[in-house]
Amino acid sequence: MSNNVYYIGSEPLTFESIEKILTGNMRLELTPEVTARIQYCRDYLDKKIEAQEAPLYGITTGFGSLCNKTISPDELNTLQENLVKSHACSIGEEVSPVIVRLMMLLKAHALSLGHSGVQVITVQRILDFFNNDILPIVYDRGSLGASGDLAPLANLFLPLIGVGDVHYKGKKRDAIGVLDEYAWKPVKLKSKEGLALLNGTQFMSANGVFALMRAFKISKRADLIASISLEAFDGLIDPFMDCIQQIRPHKGQIETGEVFRDLLEGSESIARKKDHIQDPYSFRCIPQVHGATKDAIRYVSNVLLTEINSVTDNPTIFPDEDRIISGGNFHGQPLAISFDFLGIALAELGNISERRVAQLIMGLRGLPEFLVANPGLNSGFMIPQYAAASMVSQNKMYCYPASSDSIVSSNGQEDHVSMGANAATKLFKIMDNLDHILAIELMNGAQGIEFRRPAKTSPKLEKFLKDYRKEVSFIKDDIVMYPEIHRTVAFLRRYPL
Repeated sequence: MSNNVYYIGSEPLTFESIEKILTGNMRLELTPEVTARIQYCRDYLDKKIEAQEAPLYGITTGFGSLCNKTISPDELNTLQENLVKSHACSIGEEVSPVIVRLMMLLKAHALSLGHSGVQVITVQRILDFFNNDILPIVYDRGSLGASGDLAPLANLFLPLIGVGDVHYKGKKRDAIGVLDEYAWKPVKLKSKEGLALLNGTQFMSANGVFALMRAFKISKRADLIASISLEAFDGLIDPFMDCIQQIRPHKGQIETGEVFRDLLEGSESIARKKDHIQDPYSFRCIPQVHGATKDAIRYVSNVLLTEINSVTDNPTIFPDEDRIISGGNFHGQPLAISFDFLGIALAELGNISERRVAQLIMGLRGLPEFLVANPGLNSGFMIPQYAAASMVSQNKMYCYPASSDSIVSSNGQEDHVSMGANAATKLFKIMDNLDHILAIELMNGAQGIEFRRPAKTSPKLEKFLKDYRKEVSFIKDDIVMYPEIHRTVAFLRRYPL
């Protein structure tokens, strides 16, 4: 990277570099070396088509179950343009701008690796769209995650050939009109290019990248909020000691114990002598449960880093080996299984959070029932727990593994599909619920700590609670609760971790 420019294809993508690109408004450019790599593969393909009489799948043949249909040389370009048009049938809700930008970034990177046979102008136009904030309109449903994300990627790349719609300068526009403003001609796709654009896992990968960027923060947030609940419940520090983690040394468990010891350092409340000798599992087993989620996030992030730095279209071209191989790198199974795993791991943060909420409102350990001074006249925090329980239950429904399903497509040729796109998009439903469940836990935990005054928690938690109380006040008598939940969610989403 140099200044405000990221040179696509010059180094592997990382979560850190992606975040810098997205938040730093960086431009994407090609280096001469990457340009030469792309052109080298294209030149090889052109020569191969001229020299070889045997059919090449998707290059001189039809697609899917039409792979036995040979296409004449003068129709190869039309074949690719027809592919993009016919496959552009994603439906549902519009994909958010950040996902569209990620899709373009990931596809440009994959094409730049030099095994896809595209023209340099095709990659450059993707970068032009990205750099000028021209965002094709893509919808969130329609991918089976088998030949990659065919339908959403087709919608993404229609504008390259002057078809379809884009968002530009706050308006929905015909793509051809925006191309005209820049004096850009529609890209004339050559052989293989439509397939290179549409095959690939960039829709599910883009969703996965954005989900993981949220998951990293949610995991930290869950630890912070749980430490407040532990203090409110007058919990014990013993289960967070390093010695117990070291004799069952899962990395996430060790990390969680360390985080809690750091957050609670200097707390009067945690240091005082307790009347009880043991806490319920939802408190005592935080290192094990939160730690397992950390390990799952780490595993999925490694899978995804491999994926976004891979070539996932088909067929794949190896100029130096003089091979064009029709394989299955577009199949989303590695991502589908990983996203289902991530969904389960994230949902568990909400599952255990709701149980801590329930413990806090039961009137235990000197806390008033439902965390109000006059229960009976006041319902207090009775119903927020209902809301949390509802969302926990819904998340269990979303945890049904999409990857366990498969529906035959393309007249039996594509007879096993991953459903990786469905696994990816449902992560956001889980995380949206989780944001609200954790917000409810924070409301309860912060309320409970007020009943422990004048005892103080740690300096770090006192600072956090002071900031929180600027947004959401202690609740003395019943009020309308939903605005407080919404304010708490907003506070947590913007609070630096």
